[in-house]
Parts: sequence; C-alpha cells; structure tokens
Amino acid sequence: MSVLKANCPSCAGPIEFKSGSTIVVVCPFCRSAVSRTDRKLEDLGKVAEIVQSKSPLKVGLKGEYMGKRFELTGRAQIKHGAGGFWDEWYATFNNGWTGWLAEAQGNFYMTFYRPLPEGVVTPEYDEISPGQKITSLTPETPLVAQEKGTASYVAAEGEIPYKLEPGEQSNYIDLAGKNDVFATIDYGTDPPFLFYGKEVTLAEIGLAEKKPAERAAPQVGATAMGCPKCGGSLELRAPDKTERVTCPYCESLLDVNEGNLKFLKALKPSPSPVELVLEIGARGVFPNFASGAELEVIGAMVRSVIFDGIKYFWNEYLLYNPKLGFRWLVQSDDHWSFVESVNTAEIEVSSHSAGTKPTVKYNGKSFRIFQDAPAKVEYVKGEFYWRVSVGDSVRAADFVAPPLMLSQELTKDEVNWSLGTYLPKKEVEKAFGIKWLPGPTTVAPNQPFPSGHLIKYGFLLLGILILTAIFMLPFTGLVSTPLSQEFLLEPLSGPSASRVVFSQPFELKGNRNVQITGLAPVNNSWTELSVDLINQKNNEVEAVTIPIEYYYGVTDGESWSEGGNNNDATISAVPEGKYTLRIEGSWKDWQKPMPVRVKVQQNVTRGVNFCAAFVLLAILPVLTLFRKFSFESRRWSESMFGGS
Repeated sequence: MSVLKANCPSCAGPIEFKSGSTIVVVCPFCRSAVSRTDRKLEDLGKVAEIVQSKSPLKVGLKGEYMGKRFELTGRAQIKHGAGGFWDEWYATFNNGWTGWLAEAQGNFYMTFYRPLPEGVVTPEYDEISPGQKITSLTPETPLVAQEKGTASYVAAEGEIPYKLEPGEQSNYIDLAGKNDVFATIDYGTDPPFLFYGKEVTLAEIGLAEKKPAERAAPQVGATAMGCPKCGGSLELRAPDKTERVTCPYCESLLDVNEGNLKFLKALKPSPSPVELVLEIGARGVFPNFASGAELEVIGAMVRSVIFDGIKYFWNEYLLYNPKLGFRWLVQSDDHWSFVESVNTAEIEVSSHSAGTKPTVKYNGKSFRIFQDAPAKVEYVKGEFYWRVSVGDSVRAADFVAPPLMLSQELTKDEVNWSLGTYLPKKEVEKAFGIKWLPGPTTVAPNQPFPSGHLIKYGFLLLGILILTAIFMLPFTGLVSTPLSQEFLLEPLSGPSASRVVFSQPFELKGNRNVQITGLAPVNNSWTELSVDLINQKNNEVEAVTIPIEYYYGVTDGESWSEGGNNNDATISAVPEGKYTLRIEGSWKDWQKPMPVRVKVQQNVTRGVNFCAAFVLLAILPVLTLFRKFSFESRRWSESMFGGS
C-alpha cells in the first residue's frame, strides 16, 4: 500500500494518506480536516474532539467480512437531528473495497456505496414516508423506510473517504430489508447516494475477540455533575448516549449536551395511580433474553392511551448494557413484558378492507390487532437516549399472538417495530432479586392461558387412547360363535308359569368375554329369558337375564316404536372348558308357543372400557377448554377492536 506523506496546511504537523480512496485526513495535532486535491492540500476547518464512548471499536482494528480483510482507518461522528450521536467507521479492504461500519445504540451495520441500475432515479426525500416500501432501488430485496432525519457531521478522526466539512448537514433515509439487510439514502450529494449492506455482529466481522479500545476519560463522563436547577449531584449511566435525564432531587427534566446540563422544565408528579416499582440503577438478568447478560434500569416513563373516554396508564423501564444496547421492560396492569426491537422489513402487514381487522405476520406467526391509538408520555424518570419530553405522542398499534405482542410506533419521521414477550411476575422478581411486586388482576393482551398445557396433554392422552385401541384390535382376535341354537318354547299353563330348556354343550376359551344374545319374534309384546351358563366341570353358574320387548303404535298422528326383537347380556371372561345353557322363558302370550334363538359369542368388542376411559380422560381438557374460552373473552373485552 502506497502512503502519501505531507504536512498539515494549518499546523505543519506530519499527516499521512494511507489509502488511495482517502479524501480527508484529520490532523492529530490541530484537529483540522485536511482534504487532498490534484494540486494541493486544503484545510476544511477544525473538527470537534470525538465524544468518546464505550464503543468496542477503535481506529486501527482489523477484521474480516465476506472473506475479505479490512482495517478501520477512520471515524466520523454524526449528530442526529433529534439529538444523540452515532459513529461511522471507515473500513479499508485489502481488495480495494471501501466500506462503512455504522455503530448506533449498540448495533452495527456494514454498508457499501451501490450504484443504481440504469434508468433508476432515487425518490425525492419528501416523497418517502416511514413504513413505505421501496422496490425500485433494489429489485431483489424490497426495502422499507424506517427513519428520516438530518445528519450533522461534528467530529472525526483518522482518514475519511469523502470531503467531510465540519458542521455540514445532509438529509438521510434509513431503510431495512429482510435477512438483516440495511441501507441508507444520503441526500447530501446530487444525485443522492445509496449505501447498501446488512446489520452485522462483531463476531461476524471478526472483531468480537479484539481488545476493547482504551480511551481517555470521556467528555460526557459518568462522573458526578450538578443539576443546574438545584445543584444536586447526578451520575449518568450511559453518558455517551444519554440525551435527557431527570434530577432525582428536584424532579427537573434536563437536556444533556456533551456533558453540559440544561434545565428544561420542572416535572409534575406522575398522574398514574400505578407507581414505578423498579428503581433507577436496579440490575437484572433475564436468562432467556439479551444473551443472559446483566441489564441496568437507566430510565422509566409513564405513558397513557385514551379509550372510550377513559385514560389508561402503563410503565416502561429502559434497560441498558454497553455491549448489547437498549431493551425495554413494560409493566401494564401489573403484567410484564420484555421488549426488543425487530427488523421493520420482517413485518408483513395484511391489506384489509373496511369492516375487517388488520393483522400482521412475523417469523411465520400471525398477530391480531388489539389496539391502535395515540400513546402519550405522562412522566419520565432517569435518563434516555432520545430527547424525550412529557406530552410527546406517537401513534401506537399493538398486535397480539400470546405470549408475544408486536408493537408499532409511528411518527412523521420514523417507524419502529418491537416484539414483547410476556413474563410472569415471578420471573421479573427473580431477575432483580425481589419478592414484593404486585400481582395482576386482569388478563393481559399477550398473556398466555396459564393452563393451556392441560388442554394439550389431555387431548394428547385421548389420542394415545384411540391409537392404542386401534392398535390392539388385531391382537384381541376375531369374534367366535361357539353356540347358535333355536328353541321352541311350548305354551304355558298360566301367565305366571315358565318353560325351561337346555342347550347343547359347547366349548369356551379362557380370558375372553362371553356375550349371550336372545332373539324372539315379539310384536307389541314381551319375552323374558333367564339364562344360566353352567360349567360342566364343576357346575359353577353365571346367571344373566335377557328381556326382549317390542312395542309400536301411533299417538296424535305420530308413529313411535320402542325396543326390538333382540337383546343381549355380557359376562366377563370365564375359565376355559365345556359349558351348557339353562334357559327359562316366560312371555306375554303364554297360550301360544314362542320360538327363540340363543347365540353365544366370545371376544365381542363392546367398547365399554374404552368409552369409560375416554370420558374420564376428556373431563379435564374439556373443562379447561371452557375456561380458556372465558379467559379469551376477558382478554378481548379489553381490546378497542373487540372480538373473542
């Protein structure tokens, strides 16, 4: 690599242009932005000192992206129009690529300049709204506009591949695509430039194991500062990212500008009847979230929404870890949710007509609309990474698929989507090592039904019972008929008399049930058979009664019938051996003979045990299912969109 050595035109200190793509070098001696042209070096003016942060990056670090090695050779610090800074690190690749590694709120984005296809024109800045889908710039990956803003270049160090002028401002639009695609339209040039790439982790670009930068004491320090209103001592927990902080002594809202505190207003007490229960500075670990890292509560706010003329409040706690960035913990009606931001492009919003309710899809799951209304900031405490103020309002829409809730917050310049996961109170208490959080009394929008496992496993057991019954059918054998014999019972001597006959002997097998069926041609009459099953070996008897009756007629023009010409009785398994039936019969028309047929069968599948087991196993899941219907009814009664 050829190195151009020169002297700073402002202080004459030695400077070097190490990369051929470098346009500007920040003089390490006098902070001048020195631009090189074909003929001479040009002093573009002084740049401010970098506001040092807890960034793990520094100029000179080397990494790898897509199999190509790179070095961070420069850094530009850019101020957001709404307050706050982000860093853009100039990455010089060994194959000639020039990339930018943007670092904002703990996230990293590697992008490269991307020429537009021939004939494609970048949309005007005012033509794009947050949430709008753009397909013309990258046909292979549709992009969604996430944020519009104005960037001010305030500080830099090292080498920069463009003509950075201190204080220069330009409009930009950040866009997102599926699979972590990230892009920015920079309107500081004509025509605007498109920078295209993806969100990355430090591990993906070979910087996770690098030694963190050792920095001098930052300008915006965590050292104690005095409140300009009351003089109370303040200590910022995220000094390089904090834009607003409240004084814990006089309840003043203060603006943070590179360590200088400016009084904005005295805050009124929170109007919410629900107190903030987590203290600023509390630290918690959530094993299933944020890689199990410790998170600190650095800010808290009370927000509200009006529904049917009633104002509803909830609390939001801002969590911070220098290596992970920001997360949220939301407390609503004493229910809790852990909230993380998600890629806007991964959200699929369904088109809907008048009278239908919108739905969204994320990660293969469908979410139903629960509420859509302006959300207002009522009270703030602690520190925040944006310029929050009491009275700020955004359009907030919540979509639920318990235990998850997708939330959209929309302003004229920005759209954000976040995913909240329901947390039982005990998990929040365990995370912070406390035991006194109040319990909920309502059903939360994303609260899962607490006994859903009983439904799942109850019906699973029913399924196993059915499959077992089907599986056992071939092993129970076929139905056998050891006896089928007709008898003619002679007329009786009187209505109270009976006739006895005996069957021919027959063989029964052991461990199989015995079903005895009687058939008689009754017609608006009855016959009763008392049957004894006699074991010829030991004369043991099993007795059953088989009533047979059949009646029919017409009443008030309606035909009816009752009974039938046959009936049966079942005996449990008997020992194997030879048996005889003793049949004693009586019938209504005793003056006439009565022909009957008696049949003995074994291995008859009656399903009594199966039905009994089925009913017993079904009781719990069915009752739980009714409880679930009631639970869902209570959930959706709180929604401004109703439903059940």
